[in-house]
Amino acid sequence: MKVVAFNGSPRADGNTAESLKIVLSELEKEGIETELVQLGGKKVFGCLGCMKCRELKNKRCVRQDDDMNMFIEKMDSADGIIIGSPTYFSNVTTEVKALIDRCGYVNKSNGGDILKGKAGAAVVAVRRAGSNFTYAAINFFFGISEMVVPGSSYWNMTLSRDPGDIFKDEEGIGTFENLGKNMAWLLKKIK
Repeated sequence: MKVVAFNGSPRADGNTAESLKIVLSELEKEGIETELVQLGGKKVFGCLGCMKCRELKNKRCVRQDDDMNMFIEKMDSADGIIIGSPTYFSNVTTEVKALIDRCGYVNKSNGGDILKGKAGAAVVAVRRAGSNFTYAAINFFFGISEMVVPGSSYWNMTLSRDPGDIFKDEEGIGTFENLGKNMAWLLKKIK
């Protein structure tokens, strides 16, 4: 089994990345292979709405000017997907939105067989407020993709602004640890 996690923050070592690492550590303890992919700050573009993915049905986006098809392939080959985003003006980063839109269209264009039945979890970092909208945006994507979302002891978020603040948020750490354990349990049930 494998879980791929996407860090939607442009900070490769920021609070979102550290939060994802906490979840991935719990999955690894359960013998699940993990991969952390840096999405934020990469050259990724939004959906053109051209509908070529519906015409071609090849599990790919027609755009070839960024790495999105590589990200879609990683999602297709994984059993579980985690999307992490800091909260930017009460929503996901532009890179996460591009991933959601383009993978979502490719998934639906191919009969939903890229994501259906996989486990999906959101991880959110926020300075103070707006995290529920970010959390919801990612989970709406998982829901419309017919994925299964594990819960935790609280919403999967941390109150962290400056790099390293996650390590001061005991409740956030515990939430992410529980998420990793619950996701591992769910993946074993699905498989």
